[in-house]
Amino acid sequence: MCRWLAYFGTPRIVEDLVYERDRSLTVQALQSSEAKLGVHGDGGGLGWYSHQKEPGLYRNPGPAWSDPNLRELAKHVTSHLFFAHVRASTGAPSIYLNCHPFRHRNWLFMHNGQIGNFPAVKRDLEKLLSDDCYNCIQGGTDSELLFHLLISNGMNECPKKALRKTVQQVEGLRSEKGIKEAFRATFAISNGEQFWALRWSSDKKAPSLYQAKHTGSVIVVSEPLDEDTNSWAEIPPNSLLHFSKTASGEIEEELEPFL
Repeated sequence: MCRWLAYFGTPRIVEDLVYERDRSLTVQALQSSEAKLGVHGDGGGLGWYSHQKEPGLYRNPGPAWSDPNLRELAKHVTSHLFFAHVRASTGAPSIYLNCHPFRHRNWLFMHNGQIGNFPAVKRDLEKLLSDDCYNCIQGGTDSELLFHLLISNGMNECPKKALRKTVQQVEGLRSEKGIKEAFRATFAISNGEQFWALRWSSDKKAPSLYQAKHTGSVIVVSEPLDEDTNSWAEIPPNSLLHFSKTASGEIEEELEPFL
């Protein structure tokens, strides 16, 4: 399992959320309180949007807490929308290509969770990819495959439909093959202008997900970055959040049941 955070709103320095909070992401990488695996040392990464249409991307397969390059970037990158991720592998090797976030053109994606008995459905899911997306896959994780399924299923045209179709495809194959292990996931997805967060499970054990809203900004996290319980609201299981900006710069939120 993994820990991640996503920020959307008034531009801010990355370092504050990744390093400076009492329960910052790098602290969670060393000792998580809400994940099955307490230590997340199988890689870390950062994705951010700036003046370019394509987001910036940094990934490293080593522990995030001892990565001087990530620390240097976090001190100097200011962004209105960024993703940060620390990884605990559920089977795929700890190599650069398997680290999050993943990027495809203007899209960023990161994931926590897993498809139960992924090897049993991997080949069938690959058959559902467009040729372009199949050729883009470089690593061996279910996360990267899920991302390219979303793109193949029309993420550019309608993210909500693409998300529903992708989850339905996975659940359909699990049912067809009689797989008992659950499909559990939290997704963070952005095109640089809007942001979607999904919390899903095929059983009643969805991975944790929270949000904190401030004037002109929102933070979505696998677990809170501090002990102020009044600041963090749990996102309900099997729900989809969508964030966009109004002309005045305020963050608009839409929360709806998923599937």
